[in-house]
Amino acid sequence: MTQLEFMNQTILGNTLIQWALAITAIVLGFIFLVLAKRLATNRLVALTSKTDTQWDDIIVAASKHTKTLFLLVVSIFLGSMFVHLPERVQSILQVTFIILLLIQMGIWLTVITVSMVEYYSKQALEKNPAAATTMNALGFIGRIVIWSVITLVALDSLGINVTTVVAGLGIGGVAVALAVQNILGDLFASLSIILDKPFVIGDFLIIDEHMGGVEYVGLKTTRIRSLSGEQLIFSNSDLLNSRIRNYGRMFERRVVFNIGVTYDTPRDKLKLIPEIIRDAINTQKKTRFDRSHFMKYGDYALQFETVYYIKSPDYNIYMDIQQSIYFTIHEAFEREQIDFAYPTQKLFVEQTSEQT
Repeated sequence: MTQLEFMNQTILGNTLIQWALAITAIVLGFIFLVLAKRLATNRLVALTSKTDTQWDDIIVAASKHTKTLFLLVVSIFLGSMFVHLPERVQSILQVTFIILLLIQMGIWLTVITVSMVEYYSKQALEKNPAAATTMNALGFIGRIVIWSVITLVALDSLGINVTTVVAGLGIGGVAVALAVQNILGDLFASLSIILDKPFVIGDFLIIDEHMGGVEYVGLKTTRIRSLSGEQLIFSNSDLLNSRIRNYGRMFERRVVFNIGVTYDTPRDKLKLIPEIIRDAINTQKKTRFDRSHFMKYGDYALQFETVYYIKSPDYNIYMDIQQSIYFTIHEAFEREQIDFAYPTQKLFVEQTSEQT
């Protein structure tokens, strides 16, 4: 048997030459695609390092997530064109190629969506933390839409009636919703947080006896970093059912404090106290004086109540100003010889003489 006759032998309806061409196309095609992916990615990385735009970085991230299995199936599909395969085998190969192509497209779109959300969230976090929370939610919804569409198209490629599947999912969704009420409650609560924005990332909250800054708003939980360093995790539904004090929305801080002086203080000195306190507050920056009054006769002191505003929500600034005001008042009281009151009692003893 000559070499030509050997190569013309038929196996599974194709000559050895056809099989050799198909295998060669598969091997060379796979090597070419892998090398092309690597070279293209490296080239794009080199180009993106010279630009300030974000889109080329997103394209690089998507290209890095091109799966090797997808490239192999593409090579096999191209190699199958050199041989005649049974209709059933050809159909299975075609459907496999379409499904893997859809999955790969889903991966690309997911990477692009996640990269865009991360980029715009970082930008929004500096200017508008509420927008960062919204972007995270939109990214999650976008991923759900992407994979829902891909799943429906894949099912349609398999010959499944998508309309029937969607109707079945609607009926089954009711049963699932009843089984996962708590999870759905947290999900809808997260949407309420995103849309209504009672707080955003970076706000300082007080919830009952807990307090801290908001780090992350998720679909089920919200994470808060406490002042002592640990992370507090609240379910979204429980959080919205609580009484929340949001110091992140504070524009200025109202401060009320009381000072008591002794009952021995002369009347002319008492009249000076509101002026002393007002001057102590007005000498501070970022303050707005409201009032200072002789409020009441206390059990052991004459009580003065003062109200003023600090034009900053920062707690450290508040404490610095309050401390400086107290020092100034203390110095003025020493100068005017006004004594601060403290709990004291006076015992009056009356001596009587007995008549015999």
